[in-house]
Order: sequence, then C-alpha cells, then structure tokens
Amino acid sequence: MLTRYMAGVVAARTGDEMSGPALLVAGLAATGSPLLGASLLAGLTVSAAVGGPLLGVLLDRARRPGRLLACCLLGYAAGLLLVAAGVGRVPGTALVALAVVTGLAGPALTGGWTGQLPLVSGPDRGRLARATALDAMTYNVAGLAGPAAVGVVAAVAGGTAAVLVSVALLLTALPAAWTLPTRTPRHWPTPAHPTSDLPAGNRPVGERRRFGRVASPVRAAGAVGREMAAGVRAVLGNRVLGRATAGSMVSCAGAGMFVVSAPVLGLELTGDSSRGTLLLAVTAAAGLAANGLLAWRGGPRRRNTAPAWDRTLAWSTALVGAGMALAATAGTALVGAYWIAVVAAGLVGMGEGPQLTALFAVRQREAPAGLRSQVFTTGASLKITSFAVGSALAGPLSTHSAAAALLTGAALQAVAVCVLLRRRG
Repeated sequence: MLTRYMAGVVAARTGDEMSGPALLVAGLAATGSPLLGASLLAGLTVSAAVGGPLLGVLLDRARRPGRLLACCLLGYAAGLLLVAAGVGRVPGTALVALAVVTGLAGPALTGGWTGQLPLVSGPDRGRLARATALDAMTYNVAGLAGPAAVGVVAAVAGGTAAVLVSVALLLTALPAAWTLPTRTPRHWPTPAHPTSDLPAGNRPVGERRRFGRVASPVRAAGAVGREMAAGVRAVLGNRVLGRATAGSMVSCAGAGMFVVSAPVLGLELTGDSSRGTLLLAVTAAAGLAANGLLAWRGGPRRRNTAPAWDRTLAWSTALVGAGMALAATAGTALVGAYWIAVVAAGLVGMGEGPQLTALFAVRQREAPAGLRSQVFTTGASLKITSFAVGSALAGPLSTHSAAAALLTGAALQAVAVCVLLRRRG
C-alpha cells in the first residue's frame, strides 16, 4: 500500500510542479510576452486560499478520502487541458478565470496526499515516521523532475506538449488515490474535532447510533465553517507561528517572481526560454541536496530548543535572497552569463530546501495537536496565494527585464528576514 501511495504521490506532485512552468512557456511561446504565462500561473495558485482550508476539512471528514482526492486530481487535469487548448485562441481574461477555478483543487496535490499518510502507514509510529520522511522527499523529487521535464519537453515539442505531459502524470496518479484505504473509527477526528459536529452519514457506525439523526445541510455547513475558522485562529493566534507564517508568505511572493523570471532570464541569456526553465531544476536539486545534508546532521544544533529552527528559517531565507540578487546580475557579465545564473539558481535552492524543512518544524512544534492538519493546510494555502501575488507582479516586471523582477524578489526576501527576526513583543 505504501509503495502504491508513493508512486501516486510522486506522479501527482511532479505533474503539479510541471503545470506552472509549462503554462509559463506555453504563454510565452504563443504571445512572445511573459505577461499571459505569469497571469495564468497566478490564477492557478491564487485560489488556494479558499481551496486549501476547505479541502482539508472535507478530506478529514470523508469516510473515503481517496475518492475525493481522485476527483480533485481529475478536475485539475481537466482544467489544465482546457487552459492549454485555449492559449492563443481564447481571450486571456477567460483563460485566467479558468485557471482560478482549476486552482481550487491544487492543494489536493500537495497537502491532500500528506493528510492520508496515517491511513496508509497504519498505527505504528515508526512506520508513520518513515512514511512521513519519504513523503517529504517527494516534494524535492517532484521539484527537481517537474521543471527539468518541462525544459526537455518544451525544447523538443513546445510548451503545450509540456502541459499534456503534466496532465498525463496527474491521470497516472488516479488509481493510487482512488484505492486509498477507507477511514475507520480509529482514524476519525480527535476530540478537538468532535464527531458530533459531523453529519451522521459521515460518522462511524457507533456514532450514528448515538446521535440518531442526520444533521441538516445548514448545520453541516456551519460545522465546516467552524473548523476552518479554528485552523485560521490557530495560525494567527500564536505569535511564533504567526511570525513564521508571515515571513514565509513574503518569501514565497519573492519565490513566485523567481519562477516567472527564470524562463525570461534563459531567453535573454541564451535565446531559449527552456534553458531558463532548467534553472528551476537546478534550484530543486540544490534544495534536495541541502535537505539531505540537514537530515544527515540531524537538524540544527539544540534542535529541540525554540530558537534553533527559527534561526534556520531566517538564514535560509537570506540565502534565497542572495541567490536571486546574483541571478539579477547575470545579464551584465561579459562571459559565462548563463553559468552565473546556474550558480545563482543553486544558491536559491540551498536556501529553499532548509527553509521548507524549518517551516515544517516550527509548525509541528507550535501547532495544537487537534488542529495540526488544518494549520498545515491553512499555512500552505496562504503561501500558495502569496506565490500567486508574486507571480502576477513579476509578469509586468519581466516584460521590462528579468533583472527587475529578480531584484524585487530579492528585496522581498530581505523583508521576510526582517519579519522572521522580529523580536517577540
């Protein structure tokens, strides 16, 4: 079961990582401007602020969460197909609107899978810890394989073909999602999410007898709303968690600028936008290597004390900013400009890998046990939405030059470091 899960999650997340860069390249090829591609990427990610928390609650309440996960995968794939088919034929505003609707299912491709790990691994804590470690690695693997695949496919067959490969990977993950285990009473919500708030049809058998009747749709919707609000309060009400979330949001907006700028930078330096997409694969590879080193060393020293992971989050964000600033200067080099961009992309990855690990560690440490899943989905949704804002701003800036967007992204990383280092008042 775990092997099938991992195969499905790698396919789904690789398809997800391909979708954004593929739309960027497709839009750039169709219009000659990064504006459409950046707008599509922003539309695909901005709706995560709504989709993430809602999907988290629905997946936690579903008796067969794999069926809902499979439907989300199918909807996301169908939306990508429609967007790809419309590029160059349909007005950009309509395509962006379609991308926004498609993006509602986006969080299912990331946190939606992770939330099902206890169903797959069983009650043994050691097995769950191993499954969690493997699941975390799939983000890096997908981040490495996705942009690299876009670069190769786009160079051979164009941006639209890269979107089609992304869709094929998403569809490959459908069987693994559909066959995820059924939720049993052992996996039902904790006391922090009382089962009495669930519709009777979604309660374990014993709970159905206890409460007797099916809750009305209004009452069920109210319960979902209360659970979503509880997750948001858990993030905003904790000073340390709120600071880490705010800093990561600002940093992620800058990361969106780097992703949009990479194909444009490649076009400026080599005349081939797919070479710029390969820079994203360099970033993912460096992130994977940095996380591997961090895991081998056992994390930061005194990792069980509160400041350790917080400091890691701050310095890794600073490293991301340094890499983006270096990438902005690549165009001014007399020789080896593209290789300077490669080094810069590596620096960005060396920061992004530990940055994500540190953020997860802070969330695990600060989140209330009964709201941990919602803290993760809500935090992830806020980050994805920030990424969308950064991507949207990067479009007009990249039209002027990739360096303008990269310098703006580096400045955002500096702001994020200031937020993360802000003292507790």
